Amino acid sequence: MAEAERIIDTPDSEGERPEAGPAGEHGAAAGPGAEAGGTAPRGRGRRRIAVLLAVAAIAYLLDLGTKMLVVAKLEHHQAIPVFGEWLRFEAVRNPGAAFGIGEALTVVFTVIAAAVIVVIARIARKLYSLPWAIALGLLLGGALGNLTDRLFRSPGFLRGEVVDFIAPKGFAVFNLADTAIVCGGVLIVLLSFRGLDPDGTVHKD
Repeated sequence: MAEAERIIDTPDSEGERPEAGPAGEHGAAAGPGAEAGGTAPRGRGRRRIAVLLAVAAIAYLLDLGTKMLVVAKLEHHQAIPVFGEWLRFEAVRNPGAAFGIGEALTVVFTVIAAAVIVVIARIARKLYSLPWAIALGLLLGGALGNLTDRLFRSPGFLRGEVVDFIAPKGFAVFNLADTAIVCGGVLIVLLSFRGLDPDGTVHKD
């Protein structure tokens, strides 16, 4: 019995136990490489996705809250001057896209907004850039804000009219969702000109 225990506890000449060690209790040799190539990028990616979702949530909630306030307090009432005749708050129902474009294509714009959300979700899987996370978060929050109107406001599902209320002089009436979409789009254009990709790499044409 003692002889059997001695044989089991003694590593053989082929080094089977040292091979098992790196995968088990002697895995220190593989640990740093795995962390550098896997754990760290995954952790950074998760943080960027968290930023994207936080920005999207803030943009969406601000848009939803202001629209609820406009419908409750401003709709069917006189416009409120903010900066004299240059800017006022005025409740307007918009069946078209941002800034009143394409009023006869409500369903089309609803489908486009849903497609934008799907595309952002796919890009987010390889997202490691903080500026891109902010830009995509703005786009996502704005798209969700206007899509909510399309789905749940009158005159019906997929055909709902968007609530707009920011009315500059000589310009179309818009809302905070439109503002988030435009800001996110401008930021994406600037990042593209600088050659920064969503995965954090930089390229020069």
